[in-house]
Parts: sequence; C-alpha cells; structure tokens
Amino acid sequence: MQHNSKLPNIGTTIFTVMSTLANQHNALNLSQGFPNFKSDQKLMDLVTQAMNSDYNQYAPMAGNIDLRTAIANKFSLLYQTSYHPETEITITAGATQAIYTIISTFIRPNDEVIIFRPAYDCYEPAIELNGGKTISVQLNAPNYKVDWHEVKQKINSNTKMVIINTPQNPSGTVFTKNDMLQLQEILKGTNIILISDEVYEHIIFDDEKHQSACFFPDLKSRSFVVASFGKTFHNTGWKVGYCCAPKELMDEFKKVHQFNVFCVNHPTQKALADYLQNPEHYLGLSEFYQQKRDLFLSLIKDSRFKITPAKGTYFQVLDYSEITNEHDVDFAKRLTIDNKIASIPMSVFNENNIDNKVLRFCFAKTDETLVKAANILNHI
Repeated sequence: MQHNSKLPNIGTTIFTVMSTLANQHNALNLSQGFPNFKSDQKLMDLVTQAMNSDYNQYAPMAGNIDLRTAIANKFSLLYQTSYHPETEITITAGATQAIYTIISTFIRPNDEVIIFRPAYDCYEPAIELNGGKTISVQLNAPNYKVDWHEVKQKINSNTKMVIINTPQNPSGTVFTKNDMLQLQEILKGTNIILISDEVYEHIIFDDEKHQSACFFPDLKSRSFVVASFGKTFHNTGWKVGYCCAPKELMDEFKKVHQFNVFCVNHPTQKALADYLQNPEHYLGLSEFYQQKRDLFLSLIKDSRFKITPAKGTYFQVLDYSEITNEHDVDFAKRLTIDNKIASIPMSVFNENNIDNKVLRFCFAKTDETLVKAANILNHI
C-alpha cells in the first residue's frame, strides 16, 4: 500500500532519540524535559479521592467547572485580569493538544504563521498539516533577543498567526515588557491571532516578572494563552493543560476540540481544582527551580562550558565552543555514549539547523542527579 506522507520531512523527535540513547547507554538523562522527582503526595491523594468520589465519567467538554473557576481565580490573582470560566477557558490534554487545536481551528492553506526559533518542535508540524506556511524569525545565541523590525517586515496580508513562547523552551530566555509592548504595537489593527505559549509561567528567575499576553489589552483581545499543569506540578505524564481566550475565539476552538479529544481525564481535573485552592502550590515554584539552577551552575562554574544563566524554564543552555568544533548533534550523541550524560542539541530547533555549538540540559532533577551531572561535565 502506497501513500504520500503529509509530513515527509518529519522523523522521530530529538527528545525520543536522545532519551532512547540515554536508556541504551545507561546515561544520566538531562535531555527530555521531565522531573525525576515525585509530584506532591497531597495532589496524588486528591486524584484518588476524586476517583473514589465518582469523578470517573466524562467531564464537561470544556472541562470541570471547579477547575475552570480555579484557573479564572489564578489569573485574577496573578495578572489582575479575568477570563470567564464558562466561556473563555478550556481544559486540554496538555498544552500541545491546545496548540494543535488552535492551529487546526484557524489555519487554512497558504496562511502564514510566524514563529521564533529556536522553537519548540510541535509548532511547525501542526502548521504544515493544516496547509499553512511557517515563517521563522531566528534568535541568536547566547541572548536570543528579538529583532522586532525583522518581525514587522515579515508580516503581510497572508499572516494569520504569531506564536510566542515565554519563558522560552529551549533557550531559557524570557520576553520583557518592552518585547510585549512592541509585539502589541506591530499586531494592532490586524486580524492576526496570537498563541502565547506560557507553560513555564511559574518558572522565572532573578526577580523577573512573567509578561503574560493577558497583561496587554490588545494582545489579550487576539490571544490564546496556553498553560500546562504538568510543568507546574511535576507530573508531565498526566497531560493536563488549558487555554484561555476571548469568547469569540474560544467558541471556534471548542468546535474543533469537541471532535478531537472532547474532554480530558476527569478525576485529575477535580484534584487539580482542589489543589489550586492554595496559591502557594504554584507561587513558590520560581524559588524552587532557581535553587536548582543556581546549584547546577555553581557546580559547573569551573568547567569548560560557557554559561549564560537561564532566565526561565527548567532548561540551561551551555556553550561548548571552547571544547570542540563538532556538530552539536554529534557532540550530544558522543556525550551520551562516552560520557554517560544526555542533553538536547539546539540546532534541531533552528532555521536551517543553524549550529551555535550549544546544548540544552534539563535541571528539573534531584540535587543528587545534578551533582552527578556536574561531575561529568567538569571533566569534559
């Protein structure tokens, strides 16, 4: 049986490649972005409690109303803005499903979507599957700053959507207030939709403030704000996220969502709704991860890697240009096989696979794991 692939240039993701290699060679896995420590026992107990309380049938299509209300309250607390829990919030099967559904809802053949590279790898395939065209704005190491003049030049009558990610995976950088104001000015007066991927909103360092799209009135009016409980509460395998948007946008999103997953794991939604009643469960996350970032960087300060501290996420980019001139994919594989530590080569996220000689390491690990990782990196 023969068929033409809708994604002819897409193979196995780099995350799967590097994690598989790590398993084969018994290497410390600092590649794929998941914690190696447990979620809060209280939250896990709340899931059991929800199952025993018979939250075992379909949730409402948009999500458990207690959870949507808790999310609305969180936005009011953190960002002094509101989304109506009945009409402007939908619970999704992780942030990736939300992003895929948004793109599927609005992108038609030949529509252009602007993304910022290095970009998380789920954006472009979703655009391509829906017949859209990806327009890349390349950000350069080590600071990954946006040239907003370039962004403005790339917007035209075919531009349907812009996707931003702050704090940004894989670079660990954040958009500043000035960045968001410039983006708002560029999009003003257009019909361009903004996806603001904010899954690391609670993981931001050095007294920086997360600049959510919902802070900026014109951006909010055209935005889907996408978030993830998996990143926030150390349970990426639960695959529960959500998105918020003005009612007229969310109405269109739900038309697709209902025929995609319809609804998401109900007992987990109920548990998260109860857990969110205490804001401390997410307000302390930046401090928690900054301690891990600072520990990791202090342990490798005398290594041969050049370091620009991450401003957000739980990823640290390290420049190895003073160690070897190898291509980053080759170097990452060699480190995994020979040195028993796995990372992610950054070129796979760049336009034309630009190789800046940098690797991404996940520090959402126990302190013991970070010490072991540092011992390896210090001898490279």
